[in-house]
Amino acid sequence: MGRAEQGISRERWAVIPRVLCFLFHEREVLLLKRAPHRAIFPDRYNGLGGHVEPGEDLRTAARREVREETGLEVETLHLAGLVLIHADESPGVLLGVFIGEALERRTGMSAEGMLEWVPVDRVLELPVVEDFPELWPRVLRFRETREPFFLSYTYDPDDRLVVQEG
Repeated sequence: MGRAEQGISRERWAVIPRVLCFLFHEREVLLLKRAPHRAIFPDRYNGLGGHVEPGEDLRTAARREVREETGLEVETLHLAGLVLIHADESPGVLLGVFIGEALERRTGMSAEGMLEWVPVDRVLELPVVEDFPELWPRVLRFRETREPFFLSYTYDPDDRLVVQEG
């Protein structure tokens, strides 16, 4: 089946696939404090993740990103939710959000920034990336219920994040 049969054309809205992972160990979560030299969200905390490489599925990309950023091998990652991020123009971003349990704790520097284990109930006290306060309660709810979430991010005329849940 070719592109035409898949409905793929330049006229359709397209997305870039990305992954975001939250690794838990008991009552802590591993976060990455982005390096101060990073162009996007310097000195802000987020989970682990990045782009999906050609030929990868979302879970494979999530495992690779965790391994690259932490050195940890994580067997089980659960897809907690999907987020469609709409920019003014195509392409947008499709973000697969995963959670997993880490069998060991590692900290230290990565190419992206500093890895830190943070108590789950203290996460929102940190300077986090802009969508984190919306995303974090849904991640925690998934951890308890295994019910996935589906979000859409857009921006209003003042460039403020607008979150809709499906």
